[in-house]
Amino acid sequence: MIRGYLFTFEGIDGCGKSTQITLLSDALTNEGIPVSVHREPGGSPIAEAIREVLLNPENSKMTNESEALLMAASRVQLLKEVVIPEIESGKVVLCDRYVDSSLAYQGAGRGLPMEWVREINHLAFESAVPDRTFFLDLPVEAALERLGSRRRDRIESSGTDFLKRVREGFSALAEDEPDRYIVLDAMLRPELLAEEILSHTKRLIQ
Repeated sequence: MIRGYLFTFEGIDGCGKSTQITLLSDALTNEGIPVSVHREPGGSPIAEAIREVLLNPENSKMTNESEALLMAASRVQLLKEVVIPEIESGKVVLCDRYVDSSLAYQGAGRGLPMEWVREINHLAFESAVPDRTFFLDLPVEAALERLGSRRRDRIESSGTDFLKRVREGFSALAEDEPDRYIVLDAMLRPELLAEEILSHTKRLIQ
């Protein structure tokens, strides 16, 4: 049976996930390795429609519970429609955010019960556990500086204290699963981070 892989990228907004995913995708593609890239929330037509609702700044009355459930719904759609079939076909799947983001953002950040967040995301835990999760750890102050004055979505606008709780949530998850998590200093130059990520990736898939 062909063996596919799932690599996820986590961290607070502005940590550089998208840049590193692009660099890793390009490096693997250049070596002839089949790669697929996705983002959460989103990644399929239905999941993208959910993303629009989740991130729209006008939806200020959205409850924390609704936010978590919509995240889980988007994830299930992406998993069953795209990610699981691609892993089964032997592709290396790179995902910009995954279930850990729900635990960090809606669990640690919003204060929802962790066990409930895990329960509504049970499909992710049962059918597509990441082979490695790259946590790009960045101080909140540096993240806010990177985000600058750009228009922020509904979740990005949740404030400094919220982002600090999210970062702490990611750190706690990394401590709990040291075999899966690769913690990276997101303050490093992008090319140095890319080399380290590529090294970890190739060590597993080759």
